[in-house]
Amino acid sequence: MTTTRATDTVAPPTPSAERPPRPAATIVVVRDGADGIEVLLSRRAERGDHNSGAWVFPGGIVDPGDRQSHDCCAGLDDAAASARLGLPANGLDYYIAAVRECFEESGLLFATDASGELVGLHDELGTRLAAWRGPLHRNERVLGDMCREFGLTLALDRLAYLSHWLTPLARPKRFDTRFFIAAAPLSQTAAFDGTEMVEQLWLRPSAALARANELKLMTPTQKTLELVGRYDKVDALLAWARAPREVALIMPRVANGKQGMRPVLPDEPAFAELGRIDPAGHGSGCYDIQVGMPVRLSPRLIRVSAGNGSMMTGPGTNTYLLGGGATNEWAVIDPGPHDEAHIEAILAAAPGPIRWIFATHTHKDHSPASAPLKARTGATVHGRVADHPEWQDDTFAPDVHLRGGERFELPGPDGQPTTLRAIHTPGHASNHVCYLLEEEKLLFTGDHVMQLSTVVINPPDGDMRAYIASLRELAELDLTWLAPGHGFLMEQPQRAMQAIVAHRLKREAKVLDALRALGPADAETLLARVYDDVKPQLLAMAMRSLRAHLHKLRDDGIARERDGRWDASGS
Repeated sequence: MTTTRATDTVAPPTPSAERPPRPAATIVVVRDGADGIEVLLSRRAERGDHNSGAWVFPGGIVDPGDRQSHDCCAGLDDAAASARLGLPANGLDYYIAAVRECFEESGLLFATDASGELVGLHDELGTRLAAWRGPLHRNERVLGDMCREFGLTLALDRLAYLSHWLTPLARPKRFDTRFFIAAAPLSQTAAFDGTEMVEQLWLRPSAALARANELKLMTPTQKTLELVGRYDKVDALLAWARAPREVALIMPRVANGKQGMRPVLPDEPAFAELGRIDPAGHGSGCYDIQVGMPVRLSPRLIRVSAGNGSMMTGPGTNTYLLGGGATNEWAVIDPGPHDEAHIEAILAAAPGPIRWIFATHTHKDHSPASAPLKARTGATVHGRVADHPEWQDDTFAPDVHLRGGERFELPGPDGQPTTLRAIHTPGHASNHVCYLLEEEKLLFTGDHVMQLSTVVINPPDGDMRAYIASLRELAELDLTWLAPGHGFLMEQPQRAMQAIVAHRLKREAKVLDALRALGPADAETLLARVYDDVKPQLLAMAMRSLRAHLHKLRDDGIARERDGRWDASGS
């Protein structure tokens, strides 16, 4: 059975009773064309709102009269429909609304006659039924009236539940919309109503997406077209839609950025953070990392990002400011590269004097600003020195050498303490330290966990065995947020770390398979086999991680090296 999962728990800006989203239903009608699946799209009439002129799927508001049509349904009852939609009751109303709206707007009717066949609309019956489209649209009659008069049964079993969209909080009109999908009835021809819809097209999803600006495709429409476009045949698409799966609630969050104000979707990097810093959905957050601009993440936490974005550093290195309270004193976590503009941005963002500096590790994008920042502020520097000097910041000289396990009581807002705990997490670097902000269950991860990027493990200072062990230890902590050295705040920390471990072990298994198939073999030969899914420009980085995997397998007693050639032990 298809189940429903809610992923958004953000409170609306006003009590829900004052501005509840209106229930709505949409149906994606598809057919097999000569070159693949085609989708029915219709252009909305101009109504003076942001949906005017948009090309959409048939759909609209669930009307009270839809409940009067329950007795005319086949293939689904209210209990089953409600279970599929994750509702306590009245789920059948959404299915009926989808069928009704499709008939009103596009002239396609998912209903069967007394023989159990989908009705044809090319004869006198079609003409008589078409006369009902206006009264249904004007709410003068209900769909059940028409079914009872003509002896029809709504064929709800032809509809598969597809997705669940909730309009962003910032929009003046909000809809709670269930999307369904169905194959177009073969014995019917779509015809727009001329009232709600003023034009229609059958288009391949790729063709519609290529014309996204011209057709004014709204975000749910675009994403649905992308989904449909993954399939070549209607049967395959419907088989996927009907298979057991979770249907997650998708509520975009509105934010600003390089593309202007727009909805941000759950699969975008900024999504989780926007829910934290702009829970009312006013659009005050940003979906881009903004160099040098302070971002208030909580009353005690500020982020400033350096302008050193690259293939290795993503959007740039994050520096975090932590503190406040009556003394208004602040700590800096990862001061970043030795870049004067970034150092000035840190000093400008700090609401008060900087007293402490904490480095997660000493790679050259994280710690070199420690010395000049200390010279400017007199702050005490905390961290560790790496076991191996390669690729390290040789200017780093901590005043306090951390071992792991230290706890620091820093100032906090409203007289509350801010407790920072150091956790030694070797792997990416021998001296890597994560810091736990205990009051917020937030972990500053440096490069131990990065957003949208795989951490490079570079021996000898990098150690894959230690890296996986550290991840597993962190996954046991009670965490709510991750604050990475690159990217936005991340939620669901345990899931993120478990996914990284699974990815690393999957790659390790691929290394072992290559050793058994090719060994004895040198690293270059193994690289081509193990990282055949990596772009050529990334192979130099992949070689570092390959060596880290080989060293782990050697230390685990599974692989061995002889004269620069590797094979599986016992092979």
